Amino acid sequence: MATPIQSNLVSSSRSYASSFTQGGLALPPAKGYLLLTCMDARIDPAPAFGIALGDAHVVRNAGGSARDALRSIVISEQLLGTEEVLVVKHTDCGMLTFKNADAHAVVAKNLGDAAADEIKSLDFLPFPTLEGAIKDDIAFLKASKVVPDDVKISGWIYDVKTGTVKEVPA
Repeated sequence: MATPIQSNLVSSSRSYASSFTQGGLALPPAKGYLLLTCMDARIDPAPAFGIALGDAHVVRNAGGSARDALRSIVISEQLLGTEEVLVVKHTDCGMLTFKNADAHAVVAKNLGDAAADEIKSLDFLPFPTLEGAIKDDIAFLKASKVVPDDVKISGWIYDVKTGTVKEVPA
């Protein structure tokens, strides 16, 4: 039996498909860029950042981590031709609220020793400041041998309370 979330997915897809006319879009993003941001539910990248269907690759993970997204960034650039990366983190991010030891302790408490052992070397990639984390991600991407030197990389902070962005100088 479907959960309410699954039922919503199916009904919403039917509604969307009933007027969908953009099935002919090209695989590579039309505007040639990738936006990396957090998985936070308060961020809706398409309207917040002016991304129309087919414009860009949008990669989301906890904290908008470049290290966590590297596989997707390489595929986007090397196989699909993107030439720019925008790293967007946000105010009030959960990644600011814990350290690796905290996350490991929660897993051990909630899921037991076997689960804790399975992730013992996992870095949850928390960070103490937004600007520092953005600068670290930009430096990581610029230093990476799999990100060409001519790829434009910029960092941004999205304010979840106002919907505005500000650039973070590299």
